[in-house]
Amino acid sequence: MSELTRRRCKPCEGGLPALTASEARDFLNYVPGWDLADDAKSISKTYRFKNYHETMAFANAVAAIAHEEDHHPLMEIGYRTCAVRYTTHAIDGLSENDFICAAKADALLTPTATA
Repeated sequence: MSELTRRRCKPCEGGLPALTASEARDFLNYVPGWDLADDAKSISKTYRFKNYHETMAFANAVAAIAHEEDHHPLMEIGYRTCAVRYTTHAIDGLSENDFICAAKADALLTPTATA
C-alpha cells in the first residue's frame, strides 16, 4: 500500500503552482497503473469489474473518499468499467491531493494482509 494512503488532502484555493511534469512522473511511482495526461494536468485510470453492481460499489466508495478528502474526481461509469480522472481545478494542474486520492482509490481494491 502506498504511503500516500496515510496522508490527507490539504485545502487548495489556488495561488500555489501545479506540479511540474517531472514532479508528477515521480508521484506516479506511488500509483502504478495511472496515466499522466500529455499536458501533465491530470491523471487517470480505468478500473474493470465483473458486473455493474461491483462497478457501482467501487464508484460509491470513490465518492466517499472524495467527500472525506474534499477532492472530487471526474468519473465515467459503464457496465463493467469506472474511469477516474483527477486534477486540481484551482491550480489548473496536478497537486499532491490528486495522487493521495488516486492511492486511496487503488487501496479500495487491494486486499489487506491478515495475520
